Amino acid sequence: MEYRSLVVIGGGPAGLSAAVSARDAGVEDLLLLERDVRLGGILNQCIHNGFGLHRFKEELTGPEYAHRFMEMLLERGIDYRTSSIVLDITPGRVITYISPEEGVVQLQAGAVILAMGCRERPRGALNTPGDRPAGIYTAGTAQRLINMEGRMIGKRVVILGSGDIGLIMARRMTLEGAKVLAVAEIMPYSGGLRRNIEQCLNDFGIPLLLSHTVSRVDGRGRLTGVEIARVDGNRQVIPGTEQYYPCDTLLLSCGLLPENELSKSAGVELSRVTGGPVVDESFMTGVPGIFACGNVLHVHDLVDYVSEEAAGAGKAAAVWLKEGEGRKPEGDRIPVSCVGGIRYTVPSVLCEGALREPVTVRFRVADVYKDRKLCVYYDDTRVMQIPKRVMAPGEMETCRLKPTADPVGSVRITLED
Repeated sequence: MEYRSLVVIGGGPAGLSAAVSARDAGVEDLLLLERDVRLGGILNQCIHNGFGLHRFKEELTGPEYAHRFMEMLLERGIDYRTSSIVLDITPGRVITYISPEEGVVQLQAGAVILAMGCRERPRGALNTPGDRPAGIYTAGTAQRLINMEGRMIGKRVVILGSGDIGLIMARRMTLEGAKVLAVAEIMPYSGGLRRNIEQCLNDFGIPLLLSHTVSRVDGRGRLTGVEIARVDGNRQVIPGTEQYYPCDTLLLSCGLLPENELSKSAGVELSRVTGGPVVDESFMTGVPGIFACGNVLHVHDLVDYVSEEAAGAGKAAAVWLKEGEGRKPEGDRIPVSCVGGIRYTVPSVLCEGALREPVTVRFRVADVYKDRKLCVYYDDTRVMQIPKRVMAPGEMETCRLKPTADPVGSVRITLED
């Protein structure tokens, strides 16, 4: 069986950044596996600009951003395989993948970085009443059909869900000549970035209907219309509020799910909130030598943060390979709890001694909050208090935990008035 020091699974922005970082940290025997025919992942179909402002200090399109990292990969001579689908990972880091050129391959990895990204929530998970006519797409599928395959999918469009892909597709469909009738969002707030609401909806006069959902779809062979209704605080349709929209296309932008089937097969513990792996400050899961980063860990709003996080995972994997499995004892772990409106944190656990250095924690809130204080407690002692004017679920937040020489038994992050 072939041995590789490090195998990165996924050739999107997370996998590319992790591979480049690991090579720069000294890992020579490195292999990247990507299931698509080309590297770049979802960035290849994101032809709009807005990428790279943090990472490269300039505004790029998705393909341009991906190309920057592909060049880094090639400059370093990193080995990679496209059209290679990973079938299984064992807790002992034995990887099975298949490709047209090699057939079925098994290899033993010293360390593994999971960077498989995420997938869209399909219509079947929404339980929307009605038949199954043509004309109903997830927003990402529609984006690929238009941007990469040159196909126009409809002329009168309703979008369900106000995630960033849905907002961007509202603008894209309008620019292609379609009429976007409305964006319906079941929550009382948008799930996308504020800049996308302004640039993709408000600039084009597209209405955003908060606390609304699609209550019925009509059409046999092709979609002919949808019914949109207001919902109450329990997200149940309020009878009598239904309004009918004749349309031929419905786009679904109802959330993203980390792609974690391989994580499960490797025995990795998954968070009940994010659906991604539970990791420590080095992005290592509870399975020694298996790391996770990017949207497979938790869904990000900006690709720049994906690259930053993945670079940390690549560097940490290199350190782990040098120090071996005795690096950190499993029992000495510090839990990171979140309360007071914070949904989750990454990392959700720290290894003993982690707080001797600053630790970056990323999190999302559960609602729209204004004029709150972000507070961090080490055990029962408050060590940080940061005023926050506005916090929303659609935008990921970041804080850096202060280093301390004192022993810490727990970390608590909360919002206070």
